Amino acid sequence: MLELWSPDKNIARFIDHTLLKPGATTEEIDRLCQEAMEHHFYSVCVNGSWVSYCTEKLAGTDVAVSAVVGFPLGAMSTKVKVFEAAEAVEDGAAEIDMVLPIGALLEGRYGFVANDIGAVVRAVEGSAIVKVIFETGMLNDEQKSEACRVAEAAGAHYVKTSTGFGVGGATEADIRLMRKSVTPGIGVKASGGIRSRETALVMLNAGATRLGTSAGVAIVTEAGSNASSTPASSTAAEPGASTPY
Repeated sequence: MLELWSPDKNIARFIDHTLLKPGATTEEIDRLCQEAMEHHFYSVCVNGSWVSYCTEKLAGTDVAVSAVVGFPLGAMSTKVKVFEAAEAVEDGAAEIDMVLPIGALLEGRYGFVANDIGAVVRAVEGSAIVKVIFETGMLNDEQKSEACRVAEAAGAHYVKTSTGFGVGGATEADIRLMRKSVTPGIGVKASGGIRSRETALVMLNAGATRLGTSAGVAIVTEAGSNASSTPASSTAAEPGASTPY
């Protein structure tokens, strides 16, 4: 069941603690898992090669493992995405964050996009939820709304803003638009440039039900922060949004 944000809840349980840089080391992954356990983040989000390692490190804890698929371009074949998703689930991933074929979306080839998403959903059905990454910085509002419709129709469980490696990042306006473009049972994940508690709360109050960020520890430990406060409106990702997640 989709958990909705409210100020009385622990913000950490809405965070996917993320490390996706290609040069990630074992020491850094160990730290990611330790921080996730210490702060009770919802999941760690990693590249496929780290899934089995994180699954072993996090066994018996309340932290899940999320794996990216077709990341960060979304331009590989559907068969490759299907294989990658199934392999990640076999290694212990409970959630799959896949990048849709952005070029096909830009061309309006919505059937192709739906088939790509649907194939991944079917490959992990009953074993993992699927979040679909749009790369919203490359899309206009009509394309964002259509991507939401296509993703939901294809069986996705979440729609998600960005990879953190592309153009732009999460914005309040995009979260509100995406929230209005899917039914209440579909989650909305904000990712890309979320590096402070203030921005995290903006996204949650706009309708996000999950946050992807590499700054999770800073967000949950920020001095003087108040989870029940209502921060000022934000229309763009913070400075430093080019830093992945």
